[in-house]
Amino acid sequence: MLRVVSAAAIGLVFGVGIVISGMANPAKVLNFFDLFGTWDPSLLLVMGSALVVTLAGYRFVLRRPAPTFDRTFHLPTKRDLDVPLVAGSMLFGIGWGIAGFCPGGAIPALGSGEPGPLVFVVAMIGGILVANALKAAFAHRHALA
Repeated sequence: MLRVVSAAAIGLVFGVGIVISGMANPAKVLNFFDLFGTWDPSLLLVMGSALVVTLAGYRFVLRRPAPTFDRTFHLPTKRDLDVPLVAGSMLFGIGWGIAGFCPGGAIPALGSGEPGPLVFVVAMIGGILVANALKAAFAHRHALA
């Protein structure tokens, strides 16, 4: 139960931070990408601050022998660049540039009642399902070869 409450509290803090920073506002995000028009550099501060907090947090947390609610830390072990990583990164960037939403900004924006975030989240879930189906189909096809 404490694990669920902790996750909910962390999600709430994250969501509030996203809303306060403007990352839930697609116009602000799209203006960040509009370098030769209405460029808004304020998201550089948001991203830089997130990077500093993350780096400090990792240094602090990873000094502990184990996480609070698990036996071990679950850190990525894969270090190589592959087609799914590069393609996924490109699709993420293209989608962010077109819609002005990323998953972290769209989910808190659902509370606005606007249709845009809902359309984005539904499309995102659909994309995840299609990607998982394709991944399974390719894995099955590769196993038969």
